[in-house]
Formats: sequence, structure tokens, C-alpha cells
Amino acid sequence: MEVALTEQILAIITLDKDKVNGNVPTFFVNDENEAEHTSLLLSKVLKGMVHDLENGVFIIVKH
Repeated sequence: MEVALTEQILAIITLDKDKVNGNVPTFFVNDENEAEHTSLLLSKVLKGMVHDLENGVFIIVKH
């Protein structure tokens, strides 16, 4: 029997520490390029999709 996580936020990448909270792994970055690069790498490792919320926050979601 296979067990898998679905429809979960796996990680948050943000430029602004004040925009996020909660108990999801959160990565703080210095600029937009670092946010995009970190999001891409984490999405590959976590096998998730990156969503840009266009406010300095990226989320990686497992659909």
C-alpha cells in the first residue's frame, strides 16, 4: 500500500519575514533572483509545483 501527501503546502520562500507564519518550512531569501532559484531547486527535490504569489512569496505545493 502506497501512502502519499497530496494537496499540501510543502515549503514557503519569501523576501519578507513579516508576510508569513505557520508551521511550514520557510526559507528567507535576499532578492527575487534568489527566491526563484531556491524555489526551483526545492520544487525538484520535493516534487512539487512552484506558485508565485507576486508579493515576494513563493509556495511549493504538492497537488
